[in-house]
Amino acid sequence: MGTGRTDEFRKDAVRIALTSGLTRRQVADDLGVGLSTLNKWVTAHRATDVVSPEDRELARENERLRRENRILKEERDILKKATQFFASQKP
Repeated sequence: MGTGRTDEFRKDAVRIALTSGLTRRQVADDLGVGLSTLNKWVTAHRATDVVSPEDRELARENERLRRENRILKEERDILKKATQFFASQKP
């Protein structure tokens, strides 16, 4: 495997790790590399332009939406439990 291909693979791996919303472990497993290796690559490439400002903004928005979604799911679960509780009460 040539150095150019390796470098390109590393950059792609870092881009995925920083913007996909997957955990580092999931990205490492998906790409068939070790977690410590992926973390080294991220550290080495974080300051480079491997992730564009647009990609960074999208990653932030994805994270915000995931957090919002998690909160909404928790609220829905609480409402379901409350509904079940009140339905089981005798008048």
